[in-house]
Amino acid sequence: MSRVASNPVVIPKGVDVTLDGKNIVVKGSNGALDLAINDRVNVLKEESELKFAAKGTAKESRAMAGTTRALVNNMVIGVSQGFERKLKLNGVGYRAKASGSVLNLTLGFSHPIDYQLPEGVSVETPSQTEIVLKGVDKQRVGQAAAEIRAFRPPEPYKGKGVRYVDEYVRRKEAKKK
Repeated sequence: MSRVASNPVVIPKGVDVTLDGKNIVVKGSNGALDLAINDRVNVLKEESELKFAAKGTAKESRAMAGTTRALVNNMVIGVSQGFERKLKLNGVGYRAKASGSVLNLTLGFSHPIDYQLPEGVSVETPSQTEIVLKGVDKQRVGQAAAEIRAFRPPEPYKGKGVRYVDEYVRRKEAKKK
């Protein structure tokens, strides 16, 4: 059984957390996020900490308490520090170029791919083969990175494709005659 909900969320300086009924709003230097709290979870704010507890002893209540705690912790980290996901392009002629909220990708298809970034996610391309996604919401940044990777996932024979910087692609040996 997980005990994630038993750990309090520490609120750093510069982050403002407001509880109003079933909503929690977290504001910081990078932006603001809000979350609807489940009916099965109690949230208490004590000085610079948030504590989470399940209402009742049902398994679903304990699970929702831990999930809510993790989501609020990600919100606090996001508005104070932000989240970043790095992608790398491997392959001859594979290029990326950022222009505003559109990422232009050339991935070996007969046509270029123009990916419209979701709201709250920004992109940088330090080089033609590197993509850096930044944002406040961890879920949106991760989803955008997964969608970009899905255009051309890394293949196991030559390693060509879009991969996360910290991802290891297990290579296969070619078929022998």
